[in-house]
Amino acid sequence: MTESSDKDQRRLYGDLAWTWPIVSAPETYVEESEESARLIREQSQIEAKTLLNMGCGGGHNDWTLKKHFRLTGADISEDMLALARRRNPEVTYHVGDMRTLRLGKTFDAVVIFDSIDYMLTEDDLRAAFETAFLHVKPGGVFLTYEEIRPETYAQNRTQHQVGREGDVEIVFIENYYDPDPSDTTIECTFVYLIRRGGKLEIETDRHVCGLFPTETWMTLLREVGFKVTELPGKTPEEATTFICLKPPAAA
Repeated sequence: MTESSDKDQRRLYGDLAWTWPIVSAPETYVEESEESARLIREQSQIEAKTLLNMGCGGGHNDWTLKKHFRLTGADISEDMLALARRRNPEVTYHVGDMRTLRLGKTFDAVVIFDSIDYMLTEDDLRAAFETAFLHVKPGGVFLTYEEIRPETYAQNRTQHQVGREGDVEIVFIENYYDPDPSDTTIECTFVYLIRRGGKLEIETDRHVCGLFPTETWMTLLREVGFKVTELPGKTPEEATTFICLKPPAAA
């Protein structure tokens, strides 16, 4: 993800990071992670033993992926990495921006999950794809997905999750709004209703995320050197997955 700004607070990755394991349990990521592991094994031209998760956040996907791969994770948020290290002590984690990360080694597979949403310009998106290309071995696979698309974007989409841990209960509300359909960003506003022993605290948070046509993703992925397979979701609202093979000739 990119650095935050005054208009892009991202408190979820800072002082409110502690709320994430409460409102979003790692168990809810098992199906997504298992499907990703399956696609990587099926599409890779080499045996996939090692994997780099760029923008790994609090390590919820890693909780499942580590059962299939020798795992390395990277994220720009120190607070999220602290959560990831506690949950997955056997995983190696690095601080780094997915646009500029350079670990000096390659992996059999690379993934970027929903943290790709924080690429706000085509240059950002291309840079993240270039980082993935540099870190995956020839014959290996880069997997990512387009969670929000202009083709199916719904103005003012709002959803909520409820989580509890001990005497803490959190209602986490998300609202998505596009103030300028002519650009490549949307606003994501989060509201946290936090009750400790029944006493209410209200926190707010604002994120800015990228919004690009699917064709832009395909074009940029191909331009950096990947051979791309597009897997549309089962419904128009579901994410489009991109399976990106690094050709052996790119070695």
